[in-house]
Parts: sequence; structure tokens; C-alpha cells
Amino acid sequence: MKALIERYQSRLSEQVAALNVDAISQLGDALLACIASNKQVFICGNGGSAGNAVHLANDFLYGICPSGERALKVEALSANTSVLTCLGNDLGYDKIFSHQLVVKASAGDVLIVLSGSGNSPNIVNALEVAKEIGMTSFALLGYSGGKALTLADCAIHNAVDDMQVAEDLQLIVGHMLMQYLHEELAK
Repeated sequence: MKALIERYQSRLSEQVAALNVDAISQLGDALLACIASNKQVFICGNGGSAGNAVHLANDFLYGICPSGERALKVEALSANTSVLTCLGNDLGYDKIFSHQLVVKASAGDVLIVLSGSGNSPNIVNALEVAKEIGMTSFALLGYSGGKALTLADCAIHNAVDDMQVAEDLQLIVGHMLMQYLHEELAK
């Protein structure tokens, strides 16, 4: 067990050090702009990334400004199981996020996709619809980055072939952004 822990710590440390600071800063600026212009942020992902989307939506809604005066209008598209199962059943699993964007999003809003592979059809479709709507899109990706790497307006990509480390990085970047937004809004 100790050897596994040490290997995991090493992989995670290497990947945190390799994070694209400029891309994270670009996302932070986009989120601040959403607050200033009263725009919305949508976050989505599958599996563990869906859970991370819900977690980060909470952090961005409440954690950055507990009083609510200057928080983000944010929604995790993976949070409502009734919507997900309805859209999955009636339209197909590949449309569970993109259809929600068609209904809820507007030009100038921000989409953040969380994905290990970057190839999930529902993630790819969400990025394509975001482009059609006029949203700005960001992708937090692992592995090769897949199709999402080039579809997103800005990708935060770590070429790590380890889903758990890729999902850890999603939360680490999200928590960095939360602390940044909290500090900026406190000024």
C-alpha cells in the first residue's frame, strides 16, 4: 500500500506542477466577467466528472461569495437526474447536456466541460452547441484530450493516462478558481 500511495503522490504532484497557468487564468477571467455581466456558467461531465461538476457548481455559487451578493449564476448540467433520464431516454444519452444548453444558455455564457478522454459524445455535442449559441467554452481534460481539446475555446489539458488523477486535477483547478474568485470579489 505504501508504494502505491507514493506512486500516486508522485503522479499527482507532477501533474499539478504541469498545469497550464495561463489557461486557468483565462478561465478565472471569464468567470469574473460572467459575474460582472450577469452571465451564466454551465458545468458538465460524466461519472466522477459529473460529481465534480456538482461540487464545483456549489463552490462557485456559495463558496466564492457566501452572502450571495456577487456569486456566479452557475448550474451543473449533470445534477438533475429527472432531466438526465428523460433526455437520455427520449433524445439519447449523447444529447443530455446539449439539449439543456439549447433551452437554458445564451450568447456570452460560459460552458466548462470536465472529461478524462474528451471524446464522450455528450461532451462533444455540448461543446458544438455552445459554439453555435455563442458561448465561451473551456475543457478540463486528461489523456490525449480527445475531440474536446480542439473544440473548446480554451483547454486545460494534462496528458495523464490515469482517470483518478485527471479527476483530482478537475477539483484542484476548480478550488484554485474558487479561491481566486473569492479573493477578487472581496476586494
